[in-house]
Amino acid sequence: MSGEYKLDMTMMLTIHDAFRRELDRIAKVADGVSDDPRTVMRTALGWKLFKTYLHIHHTSEDDTVWGLMEERLADAPDLALLHAMEAEHAAIDPLLASIDEALADPEKGAERLGGLVGDLNTSLRGHLQHEEAEGLSLVDSTLTQEEWSRFAAVHLKKVGEDIGTYMPWLLDDAAADWVETVLGRLPGWGRVKYEGEWKAAYDQLSLWTPAAGTAG
Repeated sequence: MSGEYKLDMTMMLTIHDAFRRELDRIAKVADGVSDDPRTVMRTALGWKLFKTYLHIHHTSEDDTVWGLMEERLADAPDLALLHAMEAEHAAIDPLLASIDEALADPEKGAERLGGLVGDLNTSLRGHLQHEEAEGLSLVDSTLTQEEWSRFAAVHLKKVGEDIGTYMPWLLDDAAADWVETVLGRLPGWGRVKYEGEWKAAYDQLSLWTPAAGTAG
């Protein structure tokens, strides 16, 4: 997949797949009957990580990709596609906020949650598909390798000290050959940390179970 581009899209495609995986898990939680979905999502680490990493990803794109491309494509027909990408980004955060409001609403939150999660699924999946179908090709034809590397650097800086959780979260459930592809992009110390510490610590986490001592 990444080989279709001159720029290396490996990490971009990997995080897209991670978001889709988590959307599946969120939908499963929202449909749950054994636990109150509001309690699970409000207190579970998985919802926090999903929101955090999605925010990092989108703000990194906004800070280093879309603005630069808008300047470069100011008089080009492709500007409409770029604006569509930006509009899709802008629609996500209000959905996350609405879900958090429903999670905190003891009266009607449970009634609202399923529809909001469905809207998030539709909106984010649609954006990821649109970006892969058209947006990444536009990025590939517009940005230089140096500019694309800056996006990766800013993204990594925003992850910061959470890298030990982020990398195994990113690769959770990925096929073995794709894991190897991604690890091959890391500096040597990153692979050592991933294989020796990060993956084992991540495997001990319970991402989608309610925190101990919580109530609905």
